[in-house]
Amino acid sequence: MAKVKITETVLRDAHQSLIATRMPSSEMEPILDKMDQVGYNAVECWGGATFDSCLRFLKEDPWERLRMIKSHMKNTKLQMLFRGQNILGYNHYADDVVDNFVERSIANGIDVIRIFDCLNDIRNLETAVKATKREGGHAQIALCYTLGDAYTLDYWEKLANDVESLGADSLCVKDMAGLLLPQAGYDLVKALKRGTKLPIEIHTHYTSGMASMTYLKCIEAGADIIDTASTPFALGTSQPSTDVMVKALEGTEYDTGLDVNKLIDVSNYFEPYREECLKSGLLSTKVLGVNVNTLRYQVPGGMLSNLISQLHQAGKDDQLTAVLEEVPRVRKDFGEPPLVTPSSQIVGTQAVMNVLMGERYKMVPNESRKLVAGEFGRTVKPMDPEVVAKILKGASQMTDRPADHIEPQMEKYTEETKKYVKNPTKEDVLSYALFPAVAKDFFEYRNAQESGVATTAADKANKAYPV
Repeated sequence: MAKVKITETVLRDAHQSLIATRMPSSEMEPILDKMDQVGYNAVECWGGATFDSCLRFLKEDPWERLRMIKSHMKNTKLQMLFRGQNILGYNHYADDVVDNFVERSIANGIDVIRIFDCLNDIRNLETAVKATKREGGHAQIALCYTLGDAYTLDYWEKLANDVESLGADSLCVKDMAGLLLPQAGYDLVKALKRGTKLPIEIHTHYTSGMASMTYLKCIEAGADIIDTASTPFALGTSQPSTDVMVKALEGTEYDTGLDVNKLIDVSNYFEPYREECLKSGLLSTKVLGVNVNTLRYQVPGGMLSNLISQLHQAGKDDQLTAVLEEVPRVRKDFGEPPLVTPSSQIVGTQAVMNVLMGERYKMVPNESRKLVAGEFGRTVKPMDPEVVAKILKGASQMTDRPADHIEPQMEKYTEETKKYVKNPTKEDVLSYALFPAVAKDFFEYRNAQESGVATTAADKANKAYPV
């Protein structure tokens, strides 16, 4: 057994999970040179919600952040999370936008692109994988782990084979809700190993309290890489602690070879910022514990907080249990999709609507309609025909690859960006393509900064890190 490798998540998923992706670049930069000496398999630092948060809340250019991190990390691979045909947004984009985003990401410093689709529909990964390979990057396909009748070991084994056939360089199990139990993890890795010879990485969250135990069993089954977070931003809805997992494996056949003292230096650096986040309320103690109920409802942490917020706004806080019980029913009606962005928000919002209306599918948001119409891709099981008929009202479901219905978009986005940026870079155009309204506000802020006349509102936004 080769030594286990470690991917560090403190610069992306750890703070996305615990403080809503609000860590500014200024908190990262002082420790980057030291992190570069550790010897991680990779450092996940970009993608996911970091892009949106940089523009929307931190008034930072996410591309500048990436270039800054790369300038300090010469010896360490940088990794990003990429939502397949959704890129970093919530809807599908044309292939030319995907191609350009991959090309620019790698040109600006990304080495490993972790590509996933919320439905595990391989067709939605093809363009991103091909683009990553063409640009010389490492294409890792992440399979969204979930539970349900359709998700047998045979299903995972076949999917692993499909991933290898697509040309991926490695495979990741993405367990966004902390559902993977220790023995199930062992059995899953064994099944994946039967389906592929690719390296296998395991990504989970501590939400249900199982993660460290699950990692150990997955490692015993042959997992090659695990995702962990520097201790101050570990546990709770984040990942297991890097320092703890490295120490636990030290001296065994799975020894990571990493120096625990260097990892403790990294943790010591982030500790004061954690305390600052606790003091300001940005880091809530509610996300630091564990809850085995996660296994009952299969609701990821971000989805749960969204449900609570929706009910609170409607003045129906007392309906949370009813909504949590409705979530699995809606999920089954919708073909048992994994609950991850954007399918988690779609299923969750529909469950809230069903409970608040007192009648199932009386009110159907546009995103639910798009999911049922096949605009996000193919679900692992057929959807309930009665629900489909009620929602689509006679319209037919799309059966081919959704992006085949989208005309090239880069030219249109380039022209639109020129309204706000005199000579937009391709990076500016891509920022606008993904988040038009947010990017427009950011461009206005940046223009004001460059002219030395920053607006009060923009200055305020730059200094505040709202939850």
